[in-house]
Amino acid sequence: MSTRAVLEVIALDAADAVAAQAGGADRLELVTDMAADGLTPSVRTFAGIRDAVDIGLRVMLRFEDGFTAGDVDRLVRTARELRAAGATEFVLGFLDGHGGVDLDAVERIVDALEGASWTFHRAIDRAADRDALRKQLDGLPGLDTYLTAGSPNGVDDGLPTLLAEAARRGEPGYEPQLLVGGGLRLDHVPTLLAERIDGFHIGGAARPNGWSGPVSAAAVEEWRRAIDGE
Repeated sequence: MSTRAVLEVIALDAADAVAAQAGGADRLELVTDMAADGLTPSVRTFAGIRDAVDIGLRVMLRFEDGFTAGDVDRLVRTARELRAAGATEFVLGFLDGHGGVDLDAVERIVDALEGASWTFHRAIDRAADRDALRKQLDGLPGLDTYLTAGSPNGVDDGLPTLLAEAARRGEPGYEPQLLVGGGLRLDHVPTLLAERIDGFHIGGAARPNGWSGPVSAAAVEEWRRAIDGE
């Protein structure tokens, strides 16, 4: 059985998705509006990308910049619409005004996902207590991944936290996969692989011309080789 690490790439449209798959991505995070760090794409955009590729698609559920939930009813409705359109994987995560997990909002949305797999995104990097957040979310249906840099400032600052959390894998709250993203560079990869971290998430690193340009299959392929240890 293959145990290769997961490479997830942010995609804004079908062209991004095709290039990412061609470069060796295992999965895509689908968003719009990167000026707000990634919001929920339309059902039409999801459907177009779904028709263009055959790798996993995780759809962002987020309508506002920042990590507060905002209109939870709208998030629930949208989650149901995306599920009806065939979405089976999602990304979400919300905090309350004190830096704790907004458990009510998260539970309502997860209920609408009907068992679909989901990632708790980088809201964890802004949490007042990462360990407490993990313990509160432990056991929620479908939660299989934490997207994190270990710090709100990125992987450079967060590396010690990432390695410490990787060492706790298997403990309550630490079963989900660590998907490292946020200021991630190729030179971080060997250290992360050495600690058996097997999830990598890139956005701007897949776009040589920045967010105004498309995903480059060649850039994704470079990451694929590095993650595969080639």
